[in-house]
Amino acid sequence: MSDVEAIVRAVLAELGRQGQEPDPAGRPSASDGGPEAGGEGLRLDLPDLATPEARRVSGLPDPADPEALAGLLETTTARLGVGRAGPRPRTRSLLLFQADHGVTQDAIHGEVDEAVKEGLGLFTVDTEVADGEEYLLRPDLGRRLSAEAKATIAERCVARPQVQIVAAAGLSAAAINHNLPQLYPVLEQGLRDRGLRLGTPFFIERARVGVINDVGEALDADVVVILIGERPGLGIPDAMSAYLGWRPRGGKTDAHRDLLCMITDRGGVNPLEAGAYVAEVVATTLAHEASGVELRRLLGGD
Repeated sequence: MSDVEAIVRAVLAELGRQGQEPDPAGRPSASDGGPEAGGEGLRLDLPDLATPEARRVSGLPDPADPEALAGLLETTTARLGVGRAGPRPRTRSLLLFQADHGVTQDAIHGEVDEAVKEGLGLFTVDTEVADGEEYLLRPDLGRRLSAEAKATIAERCVARPQVQIVAAAGLSAAAINHNLPQLYPVLEQGLRDRGLRLGTPFFIERARVGVINDVGEALDADVVVILIGERPGLGIPDAMSAYLGWRPRGGKTDAHRDLLCMITDRGGVNPLEAGAYVAEVVATTLAHEASGVELRRLLGGD
């Protein structure tokens, strides 16, 4: 047996001791030490490590309080009780981390499905960002609409709306693909039911949250709402945020905005519920003509 085969057999044997399931078809798997455990035709019959059940498996061989640890793992997606192999992470933990990291990269570098935009009637404009690499390196450019975008907006959008809605992939195209088709109709209907005058919605390519200042100035909007993909976390790559501000203009910052984050039906705020809540916050913003810390002060918050 070669050194490589010996290493493979040792790794698979360890995975077997950590509770790997046998092949559902009853075939001898690599972790069982079957004929395909090493050499040509190697097959690793491992479970999907990204499932909630797999995430809740403890890597500690002998925890002081197994029941308490199991209960803790049921309540959070944080990486707890992962254990270690000497100074290194255990194989299961490392594989899960690598899988999660790969998913986040797909989210960051992915593209919003054109069918999603078309289904909601969104046309697309650009910021001053030239490409994906510059988007990551120059957040300031993502906060400014391009000259062509401003011209397109002036031509195609309703001027001086009470509420202007825009969408952007941000740092997760998956967030828009997964959540926007569910959230947007609820938000729009909630605003129309309140008798509010809505602007023409559109999509902004490679945008940052601060772009709502340019949108507010271009359309003289009272409230601008941006639905944008969040920075993906390990294991949650498709969460979306809704930022909004009262009369956003140049110089306004996050202190002048309100935010609902972690919008996803995978362990966060359900998109349907989020749409209704954002409509309520918009109505409150219009009633008090304020947002962010100023709105908190008017409402008597800390």
